[in-house]
Amino acid sequence: QVQLVESGGGLVQAGGSLRLSCAASGRTFSSYAMGWFRQVPGKEREFVAAISRGGTTTYYVDSVKGRFTISRDNAKNTVYLQMNSLKPEDTAVYYCAATTVAGILSWKKGSVYDYWGQGTQVTVSS
Repeated sequence: QVQLVESGGGLVQAGGSLRLSCAASGRTFSSYAMGWFRQVPGKEREFVAAISRGGTTTYYVDSVKGRFTISRDNAKNTVYLQMNSLKPEDTAVYYCAATTVAGILSWKKGSVYDYWGQGTQVTVSS
């Protein structure tokens, strides 16, 4: 069992930055690839980024490439999402999730994730 708790959301102006954190409970954090998703009310959940168990492989949705960076610290059981050059369209509730699936192309599918956090709101004003 893994519990995930996101933090770091908030209100920021367009062009600004935020860093989201996702703290995981348990001793097996390094056994999971981690992903970030986001959702706007009335829309489907969208994949944002994912990172492999060891942190050597990352995967991003095209709309955030070059602006967002996912990283992890297995010693701290934490995964991060550094978000720069934020745009109003980045406004959403952001969720972290954990999966045992190793295949990079599977990471964009929410169905492969076993555990989810409660989400943190990110609002980007224009």
